Amino acid sequence: MRGNNSCYLKRRDFLKSCLAGSGYLFLNGLPALCAETQKKEAYYYQQLSKQSVQCLNCPHQCVIEKGKRGFCRIKENQAGTLYNIVYGQPCAVHIDPIEKKPFFHVLPGSKSFSLATVGCNLRCKFCQNWQISQATPEQVKAVTMSPEEAAVRAKQSKCLSVAYTYTEPTVFYEYTFDTAQQTKKAGLINVMHTNGYNNPQPLRSLCEYFSAINVDLKGFTEKYYSDICGASLKYVLESLIIIKKEKGVWLELTNLVIPTLNDNPDDIKKMCIWIHDTLGEEVPLHFSRFFPVYQLAAMPPTPVTTLERARSIAMDTGLKYVYIGNIPGHPAENTYCPKCGKTLIKRSGYIILGNELRDGSCGYCREPIAGVWT
Repeated sequence: MRGNNSCYLKRRDFLKSCLAGSGYLFLNGLPALCAETQKKEAYYYQQLSKQSVQCLNCPHQCVIEKGKRGFCRIKENQAGTLYNIVYGQPCAVHIDPIEKKPFFHVLPGSKSFSLATVGCNLRCKFCQNWQISQATPEQVKAVTMSPEEAAVRAKQSKCLSVAYTYTEPTVFYEYTFDTAQQTKKAGLINVMHTNGYNNPQPLRSLCEYFSAINVDLKGFTEKYYSDICGASLKYVLESLIIIKKEKGVWLELTNLVIPTLNDNPDDIKKMCIWIHDTLGEEVPLHFSRFFPVYQLAAMPPTPVTTLERARSIAMDTGLKYVYIGNIPGHPAENTYCPKCGKTLIKRSGYIILGNELRDGSCGYCREPIAGVWT
């Protein structure tokens, strides 16, 4: 692998290419939300008393008093009933290349209708979408879009999928679930990028409507999750096992590598061995480059050599499909046949430059390549 950054796109040019590939849709022409917001009763919670409820959506299991909100900022106890107060109120509605999610083994080159509301159940210090993930509904403009309308607009936009992304889709669970039902009825597939910080039953119910899920496996120590993300690793690992066992759900993983925080080679090796032995050798793993942002704005970007070392570790453990992200033009963006080594899908950023897959197999040696290709 090359370590000279000069052979890759500059970050400024990369961001321009991202914006060119994803238009902000429907933010013009749709009414902004009024002060009185929509809401829907939460699907997973229990009443503890007339004044308090407990949310059962994620491992935080917040006990919420009357008039208060949970850790995610979008579940509110109103007179003893827990509501999702951003139901049908996406603050981001885009058309993206599916590679941006990132999915490299799902319908390459296709477009994905992408939705998000405000809110998250983690507090990642490096969040690139912190303006919406760490905001309250009152702080961010949104539009009104029902699940039925989202499915119709996705179909009209000639997208092959609907993606729930940017913030945390399992936090705006009720909107994600209902939209996924409508999307599936419309003949499109559902995909999701999630932090994996879920409770088992809500996750299993959601998986019934999803064809592919990319989980951020942010690190591989409890200390990292606690100090940097405000969460616990063990629940994410449990979610990964659940997703992998669900029939018809394709799983990919993303690991954002941050200098000095989660780039220890020994920890990366432990993570890759766990992925190989627990989830399987065909699960794609994306090592993504960190750029200074949010509460880690003083940190340096991840050196290219660090990402290349991580990829080598992963390949040495037996993982078949290991990628490097956020470095457009790097050869580790491409998909290679694990048998003959030929380049099957050539990429630069989110652009597909060539595709030699044939009916889900290598076009050269006919080796089956795992993924969602049709």
